[in-house]
Amino acid sequence: QVQLAESGGGLVQPGGSLRLSCAASGDIGSVYAMGWYRQAPGKERELVAKLVDGGSTNYADFTKGRFTISGDIAQHTVYLHMSDLIPEDTGTYLCHAHVGSPVQYGRVTWKDYWGQGTQVTVSS
Repeated sequence: QVQLAESGGGLVQPGGSLRLSCAASGDIGSVYAMGWYRQAPGKERELVAKLVDGGSTNYADFTKGRFTISGDIAQHTVYLHMSDLIPEDTGTYLCHAHVGSPVQYGRVTWKDYWGQGTQVTVSS
């Protein structure tokens, strides 16, 4: 099994900043990608940003240069720095990892894992 430990959420005023952290641990052979999704009440879960092994990144349009994802895939860590936060950024932010198992009988099994989520509230 693989566990994702998140931290860094909280209450922030509009225009403020937050930094989220996520670390994966457990039965990990390799990691292809780690990233952040978010879900607001009554809305579907959506991608915020993703970091892929090799260094490429993907961002949702709504981040508009306000958010930066960083981390070390080999160390199984990912961070999300969010600035110029607006009330619409409020939601539960979930860490995601696409993880390959250790090789067993010549095979690797790939699975998606999710953290429990950390709440981000942007309000004055």
